[in-house]
Amino acid sequence: MRPDHSNTLVPPPGGSGGRQDSSGARRLLASWKRSQEYGVSAESVDPAWAGDIPDDSLFYQCGQEVLAGLHQSLADEPLSLMLTDADGLVLNRFSGDPSLLRALDRVYLAPGFAFSEREAGTNGLGLALADRVPTLVRADEHYSASLRTYTCAAAPVLDPVTGALEGSVNITTWSKASPGLLVALAQSAAANTSNLMSSRSHHGGQPLRQQGGVFRVQRPRLEPASGTMRAMSVAWLSALEEATSALAAGNVVSAVGEPGSGRATLLGQALRQARPTSRILCASVPAPDLVEDWLALWTPELSKPDTAIILENADFLPEWAAGELAGQVRNILRSRKQDHQYASGAAPSLLWAFTAVDLGNIPPDLTHLAAHVVPVPALRDRSVDVMPLARFAARQTRLRELDFTPAAERALTGHDWPGNVDELIQVVHAAALVTETIDIRHLPPELLGGSGRKLSRMESFERDEICRVLARPGTSVADAASELGISRATIYRRLAKLGIDPRNQAATP
Repeated sequence: MRPDHSNTLVPPPGGSGGRQDSSGARRLLASWKRSQEYGVSAESVDPAWAGDIPDDSLFYQCGQEVLAGLHQSLADEPLSLMLTDADGLVLNRFSGDPSLLRALDRVYLAPGFAFSEREAGTNGLGLALADRVPTLVRADEHYSASLRTYTCAAAPVLDPVTGALEGSVNITTWSKASPGLLVALAQSAAANTSNLMSSRSHHGGQPLRQQGGVFRVQRPRLEPASGTMRAMSVAWLSALEEATSALAAGNVVSAVGEPGSGRATLLGQALRQARPTSRILCASVPAPDLVEDWLALWTPELSKPDTAIILENADFLPEWAAGELAGQVRNILRSRKQDHQYASGAAPSLLWAFTAVDLGNIPPDLTHLAAHVVPVPALRDRSVDVMPLARFAARQTRLRELDFTPAAERALTGHDWPGNVDELIQVVHAAALVTETIDIRHLPPELLGGSGRKLSRMESFERDEICRVLARPGTSVADAASELGISRATIYRRLAKLGIDPRNQAATP
């Protein structure tokens, strides 16, 4: 323990991440403060036991393979290699040093135990997960005295497609050992895990999540007077009304739901209805190593009058940044409430909202601000919205109304839309660029099937060819079979196996 004059525990001088800079020291101090708030013992760790370890995920399988290979080349070193999930649960452990393994067992740094900050205070893997950046925590930088025998380096592993936090790679050694290249080694293992996940993922590793700029001014979309808004589902309009009422009352609102479901659009529309004259800024959380500069560039906008802020993907924000941001919001609110112009009890003019997949994934400093949570349903749960949004997307692309054939409408409304509204907008935009009337032949082949099974390269080629032939106006299934040189019975078997619904075609059986 190191009591200062206010009887608060403070970490030793220095910083995590292997740097003696102000950023690392600030992160370390913030972690110690959180550990104290969580009620973690400063003497010894008592992490929770999770029992069975989930080993069927792509992340676990790829991480296990990477660490097993790394262990072979480091078997004689006094190191322990570990993979953890996003909650700090240790999933596996590799080491060729029996004495180190016995010592780690005594502090429960072993598979099945959770070592997040909430469970074990400041430690390498816990801080790497909290701040989503590679981290080094040396001996006495650990919050708990029982961990000061060790030095730990950890690096987060992010999903190569969504950018979501999957877990971490942690490397632990004795505190007396030189940390050397531990952080670089952890980073390399984490990157190799993510790359292996990408190569084995059917998404092909193409990122779906925007990294975002600093901020942007949101332009009006889906205005209430438009036909698009009038045609939207009851679920969407109810969520919009709920968010509008909460913002008008001066509450911080969090819109939660799947990426691409329209969370920021809903908040933007709600802000325009609640405060029509407000200037709306959308700030999307960038990659972890850019967060510090990102905060410095846009947070001065918070204090400007009649400015509304939408923080997109708040669940990607590091813990330290969430703490700084929440502190700024509280200070501005406190200052404005004390100002004489709000003496009558009117709500302060600071408008603040954020989006996330789930409220439980948002750093606690921000969830404490969220007085109102509005769930935004996925597009597959509000199929009524598909065609109004599709017509809106076509109109935005060509600046005039476009037609959709009945077959195209069936294909669009029958699709599950795993990418939600963002995927729908991209599909319709691509089709609207090449035609005045959108038909199924202008849509991606995967919209015509419903098997949900990952197809081989040959199966994908076969599916696309069958869809191409069937998409011709007036072509029946029998006609398609004849052109492809197969029997009618065979083509029906192929339609079933490849998940192609002929009812979504312009053809008739």
